[in-house]
Amino acid sequence: MPESNDIRRNILLSVSIFTILALSPLFLSIYWTMILTEILIMGLFAMSFNLLFGYSGLLSFGQAGFFGLGAYAATLSILHGVKSVWLAMVIGLGVSALGALLIGFLCVRRDEIFFAMLTLGFGMMIYTVAHNWRELTGGSDGLSLFLVPPVHVFGFEFSIEPPVAMYYFTLCIASLGVFILWRVIQSPFGLMLKASRENKDRLYFVGANVQTIRLFAFVISGTLAGLSGVLFSLFNHMAAPSFVHWSFSARPVLMTILGGCEIFFGPACGAAIFFVLEQLVTTVTENWMIVLGAILIPVVIFTPKGILGTIVSWFSNKRVAR
Repeated sequence: MPESNDIRRNILLSVSIFTILALSPLFLSIYWTMILTEILIMGLFAMSFNLLFGYSGLLSFGQAGFFGLGAYAATLSILHGVKSVWLAMVIGLGVSALGALLIGFLCVRRDEIFFAMLTLGFGMMIYTVAHNWRELTGGSDGLSLFLVPPVHVFGFEFSIEPPVAMYYFTLCIASLGVFILWRVIQSPFGLMLKASRENKDRLYFVGANVQTIRLFAFVISGTLAGLSGVLFSLFNHMAAPSFVHWSFSARPVLMTILGGCEIFFGPACGAAIFFVLEQLVTTVTENWMIVLGAILIPVVIFTPKGILGTIVSWFSNKRVAR
């Protein structure tokens, strides 16, 4: 009965969040609608990272590599004649998944700091290729996408060039990505992931292959990061080396810490806090990262579960006390 209530509560919460997001452009300016579009993309990016960090116990510093692979693959496909956004998206997802499979095969053999350093190393390799292979990637200038093909849905054609149209397109695709992530976490595979985080030796004893479990998680995480990259390239009309730089991989880490890694929507909440702070602080000073750092330090010290995680924990304890 309690489990049924939790499922009902989660469904109600998800529907409420989606409804609020769907109605938001009616009350926001074009500028804030574009900011919200970026929050949706980065929220999905951070949640893909948290599949490894929060549920598998693996800290990845190479998530930007898969983000960039998706962005570059989709942009290159459109520049080379692909007229379908859906096909470009599939190509981006395929390249990201393949990259995650190859890199993950080597990385999941190690744990903790060794895993983190391996992902950082591979991420820096991807950045070097993107920055130096000018004939393919445009080098430091990146690739400009002057025209995004129209989207075809059930025989209807519409452009995602207008900011509001791009927002709703992003909302639908990001929601699908979040739903897939939710199903993965709630599945028996998700339970094995959590078990590998808590006690991988016990999984070995019962005959489970921990490396294979982690590899699947790595591929799913990398593919969803690639989906975020595809959306980001369509939104910005470009793919640039900065998308794959190791410092870009720090963004989902910061967002997850801000929101909380133990709550499903924690990283997305962290993404919202991250971007709202950025917009508000940059109106006062260009050194907004200093302000973010000053906020992050007390968050880590006083709310180790993250802002959303602490709020949810407080309400849960209050309900139990009653």
